[in-house]
Amino acid sequence: MQEVRVLPSIMASDFARLGEQVAEVMDAGACVIHVDVMDGHFVPPITIGPLHVAALRDLVHDRGGALDVHLMVERPEHRVDEFAAAGADSLIVHWEATPHVHYALKAVREAGLHAGLAINPATAPEAVTGVAGSFDHLLCMTVDPGWGGQEYIEGSTAKVARLRELLGPDVPIEVDGGIDAQTVAAVREAGATLFVAGTSVFGAPDPAAAYRGVASAAGAV
Repeated sequence: MQEVRVLPSIMASDFARLGEQVAEVMDAGACVIHVDVMDGHFVPPITIGPLHVAALRDLVHDRGGALDVHLMVERPEHRVDEFAAAGADSLIVHWEATPHVHYALKAVREAGLHAGLAINPATAPEAVTGVAGSFDHLLCMTVDPGWGGQEYIEGSTAKVARLRELLGPDVPIEVDGGIDAQTVAAVREAGATLFVAGTSVFGAPDPAAAYRGVASAAGAV
């Protein structure tokens, strides 16, 4: 997570061919697979859970990769142990999803996972300073969470730049939403280093080629 990377999001994949498509983008160079978990409460849609993480665990880990699990769920601190057991490598909790953000992040680290903190588009960058040091990377949502295929919110670029000022040079900043070969360069220049790409990768006719296109535009390894 310390490198500049593009993280294909399986939310946009063909679930009938999930393992095949994940293998395809990993063979094209992806090292981290992003998994969006939605509960129908924190965000309206319901997606997947720990069984899907467990199903991908060996495929991803055997290729030397990692599973970046994004919990868009209420009270994420109640879900840490099951995702850790399923094989998650990093677990992201939302600032807005629990009154006990510090406790939730502490639980993630105590489970032996890389702890991520996510903030929604309407949440001010300064909010994260209260738990600085409690998370290993920061996820800035660049669309409203819950739905794939949205357009990148232009104001996100300035927000990422402000987050970089607040967090300093060493904390990885991940962005999620509307990331493609056209939008990734500006937000990379603003200070982001991890780029979640769902529709732009798995929604393309050739996901491997689409991944390589976004990674090249981002200057990713």
